[in-house]
Amino acid sequence: QVQLVESGGGLVQPGEFLRLSCAASGTIFSIKSMGWYRQAPGKQRELVASITTGGSTNYANSVKGRFTISRDNAKNTVLLQMNSLKPEDTAVYYCNTDPPAWVYWGQGTQVTVSS
Repeated sequence: QVQLVESGGGLVQPGEFLRLSCAASGTIFSIKSMGWYRQAPGKQRELVASITTGGSTNYANSVKGRFTISRDNAKNTVLLQMNSLKPEDTAVYYCNTDPPAWVYWGQGTQVTVSS
């Protein structure tokens, strides 16, 4: 059974960067599109970046040009490089398939951008 574990979050100042990592147990990255999602208090969970098995990427307009998603199927990992972070990026970040599967939602990793 597949489990997804997110890591790499933290507290940073505006303009700084973070790199999030999603590690999977079991086989999934080689056969599924993957995405990074985030949820801030009072807001719905949203897809911020996705990547297909072939490497095609899509980004939410709010992060386009600042975030980069990548995957390493051999290592069962998917990364999210987040540059030029803004306070509005503050949220809990999750990885999942795209479209997401209920069984794969984990605890996520907290990203806080504040002065």
